[in-house]
Amino acid sequence: MNWRVIRVIVVIVLVALLCKSCLVKDVPIEDNSVTIKQEEAQIQKYPGQKNVTINGVDYLQSQAPVGRFGGELITSTIGQGPKTFNPFNSKDNISAAMSEIMYDGLLSTHPVTGQPVPKLAKSYEILPDGMTYIIKLRHGIKWSDGVPITADDVVFTWRDIIFAGMGDTSLRDSMVIDNELPTVRKIDDYTVEFKTPKPYAPFIRSLSASIAPKHVFQDAVKKGNVYFDSFLSTTTKPKDMVISGAFKLKEYLPAQRVVYERNPNYYIINTQEQKLPYLDKLVYLIVGDLNNEILKFEAGEIDVIALQGAKVARYKAIEPHSDFTLYNLGPATSTMYLSVNLNDRKDENNKYYVNPIKQKWFQDLNFRKAVDLAIDRKNMVFNIANGIGTPLFTPESLNSIYLNKNLKPFDRDIVKAEKYLKKSGFYKDKKGRLYDKDGNRVEFDLYTNAGNTEREAIGVMVKQDLEDLGMKVNFKPIEFNSLVNKLVSTFDWDMVIMGLTGSPLEPNGGKNVWMSDGRLHMFNMRTPNEGKKNILPWEKELDEMFTKGALATTFEDRKKYYDRYQEIIYDEKPMIYIYSPVIINAIRNKFKNIYPSSLNGLTHNLEEIYVEEK
Repeated sequence: MNWRVIRVIVVIVLVALLCKSCLVKDVPIEDNSVTIKQEEAQIQKYPGQKNVTINGVDYLQSQAPVGRFGGELITSTIGQGPKTFNPFNSKDNISAAMSEIMYDGLLSTHPVTGQPVPKLAKSYEILPDGMTYIIKLRHGIKWSDGVPITADDVVFTWRDIIFAGMGDTSLRDSMVIDNELPTVRKIDDYTVEFKTPKPYAPFIRSLSASIAPKHVFQDAVKKGNVYFDSFLSTTTKPKDMVISGAFKLKEYLPAQRVVYERNPNYYIINTQEQKLPYLDKLVYLIVGDLNNEILKFEAGEIDVIALQGAKVARYKAIEPHSDFTLYNLGPATSTMYLSVNLNDRKDENNKYYVNPIKQKWFQDLNFRKAVDLAIDRKNMVFNIANGIGTPLFTPESLNSIYLNKNLKPFDRDIVKAEKYLKKSGFYKDKKGRLYDKDGNRVEFDLYTNAGNTEREAIGVMVKQDLEDLGMKVNFKPIEFNSLVNKLVSTFDWDMVIMGLTGSPLEPNGGKNVWMSDGRLHMFNMRTPNEGKKNILPWEKELDEMFTKGALATTFEDRKKYYDRYQEIIYDEKPMIYIYSPVIINAIRNKFKNIYPSSLNGLTHNLEEIYVEEK
């Protein structure tokens, strides 16, 4: 089992709620009165998709306007590109995105309401016991090689890959209930039953996980974990890929581009009964950093881009005379934070992961409160996000239906921060340098991933803010994989600026971050052998809140547990939240059937998007 990885599996809610906070809204932008027109009306017009049966085949039919076949959409990704095309072994967000393009799940998420909707499944039913899920599959749909998609593929995927712990185990770990996993069984060729040990609210959305073709994956599974970890690597020949999604890998040039071509066997059709997608190709250019991405968009080399706040005013000014349109998707569903390493344990060589002198600082709540109060969030929003964002104080995003609104924001307060430090015996010398009560100079390293210019800018400002307290901060942007290794493998770091993806509909997706034995419990990471040993009292309460929150079956009952978890993080400050940017996307006007979604993004309906005829 390879546990030295970082990936957040986003799982969303059983209680399907139509919530105003889930819609794209007018978000005020405090940048010289620049306002991006909100697109709520357009989203509400999204015609959706419906089931139709034609000649015995259960298609999913797009209700969007019929488009033109042909053309390509070129987008981009930051970093070095995917590490694998195996959706069950994707240990970074880029690999996950690149692989999951090719493999659909049983269910998906409605882009407006957030409700679970059928995908490979034709329908689903939750029985009155709250534990039994009956999934009806589509008759007659096929893998890209022409083999039928059946219940055997579903049972194999869940029993022999996910529940068996093949590849990345984050999804499996998120579904353990009282040390038990759900079960899955075949009822007939097109019907599957899942059963959870107890009513478990987040389970329904786990059914969005990719389904594997049994006839392709079974040999890799039989050969074991080591072989499976290398299965469908980036050296795999595209012709050997068998997929269910709208696009199939055509070409991969490392550090340059990933090219997909349309899947002629796709099961979504238009109202003229023609198989989608419309686009012939989908291309991801691999760009080194955000600045290079901007240059490529301006040169016309890519068609769609997410803009940082500092760029928005300029793009808004030129939009009327350009070939693109800007869309305001509302607050980010991801969160950005500063984390402190609370690890006080030793490695197998009896060496402390964190210097014992620093341990005393980091484990001191007064120290963490001082750090929190010293950070000038408003200044960061103004200078880094160009006013297009809001200070953030909780682990839930600002548009989360579970946001604890009783946790009040506060301004930077250096005087109050210094009082907290003084309570714990910290003092300054005549030159303003901070020392602890034992006479040790307060000096530590602050990391983030190099190439992410927004996080690098935040790091520079955090360094300056903390140096106002007399701390010496060594800011060190490093390569992403090296940073991940420090966070979840070697544990040798002091503070870090990072971000996590999430869902505004389901906090349980963060279970691996907040549970004391979670694989992403970075601020006090434990090896698998440690389990729940030596946990702090508030960590124990976090475990309890996430266990009870997942087992509660009403929104009201669940919210009280998730309110409490946010309160714990707000009070104990193992992760100090910074700000929430507003998501502004731009896309070329030649693309049609664009229905922006604050939940699913700008191009969630790739199979329906087409290039307008010139």
